[in-house]
Amino acid sequence: MALKKKPVTGMKDMLPREMEIRDYVIQLVKDTYKTYGFLSMETPCVEHIENLCSKQGGDNEKLIFKILKRGEKLKLETAETEDDLVDGGLRYDLTVPLARYYANHANELPSPFKAMQIGNVWRADRPQKGRFRQFMQCDIDILGESSNLAEIELILATTAMLGKLDFRNFTVCVNDRNILKAMAAYSGFKEEDYDEVFIALDKMDKINAEGVSAELQEMGYGKEQVDTYLSLFEEMSADVAGIRYLKEKLGDCLSDAAAEGLEMIISSVNAAKDCEFNICFDPTLVRGQSYYTGTIFEVRMDDFGGSVAGGGRYDKMIGKFTGQDTPACGFSIGFERIVMLLLENGYEVPGKESKKAYLLEKKLPKEGVLRVLELAKADRAAGRQVLIVNMKKNKKFQKDQLKEDGYEEIIDCYADSWAENL
Repeated sequence: MALKKKPVTGMKDMLPREMEIRDYVIQLVKDTYKTYGFLSMETPCVEHIENLCSKQGGDNEKLIFKILKRGEKLKLETAETEDDLVDGGLRYDLTVPLARYYANHANELPSPFKAMQIGNVWRADRPQKGRFRQFMQCDIDILGESSNLAEIELILATTAMLGKLDFRNFTVCVNDRNILKAMAAYSGFKEEDYDEVFIALDKMDKINAEGVSAELQEMGYGKEQVDTYLSLFEEMSADVAGIRYLKEKLGDCLSDAAAEGLEMIISSVNAAKDCEFNICFDPTLVRGQSYYTGTIFEVRMDDFGGSVAGGGRYDKMIGKFTGQDTPACGFSIGFERIVMLLLENGYEVPGKESKKAYLLEKKLPKEGVLRVLELAKADRAAGRQVLIVNMKKNKKFQKDQLKEDGYEEIIDCYADSWAENL
């Protein structure tokens, strides 16, 4: 069988240019989030299959890379169902593992716990631009804080990090699952219908209001009911005034706490933000994960034409492990999409070390090599990046490549004149 040199579909090899940016962004993320008090933690890439299939991950649960039992536990000849064969899977996000982690270690952690986790996740998805089967996620979560301070801190930290990468044309869209439910209830939808109504609503940006109306009517909902529902979206503005309008319009269907909380988040972020961006109320924002219980938010990048970060409140997830609900809220950046945008825009990592190269003629005597090693040691101690390589026949091409790679100083070390040159 011939060996294959290309990576598995949906996975990618990463060249040094991309790795330079990835390493820089990861360090920037860590440094920025630490200034907001977030603490690094880590979970295994493999999770119990029961946790991954607990109906908390929405459609992601259909995309799990499952892992067979090992050794004597794997009994292919007697297996009747998949459960007899599988006991683990690769994590599809970092949130479910975090909930298990917190349930297991809550007594050893501060309260509230401000968690920062960076790691790869895996989904058996259909690969496309900016979407892979293995990809990095960078999450921050605040566990044990029930007030809107959690949402405000998460949005401020995430936007501060994006600002440091020189992103400007982005918008933070916020909504609340309770507002979504209140609008549906006001329009006469039953609670058991909410999920499919929201699935249709989530397509508003792609098929517009007419398309959503047609889809809801095809599902069997009455035209008057659908028109009442969609008219709510036409009559409000994308700011705190829109929230106040809904608060008055929906009456008892919408709690004061949900409306006032969302208004506070928008006003506070606008007052305290570190960089230039827009924050708006978007009543069509749904987010697919079923574990969200309250506020939801998303960062949309004008240059990308889609979202590059998202999150929300999930106050019920940890309780599934412990039997006691714990307030929880998180924000995840689309690391791969951000790196892709930086690469496409020709982003240069700031403050890079100066780079120096020594080209050694193959005849260079031992004394010359030792002298180069001594000089390189001193250069590295001074903070320079130093490359020592043998000189090639096509020295001009070699030097051109080194200059492209950022080597500002290139020293030729010849056998007959090394002492003078060095």
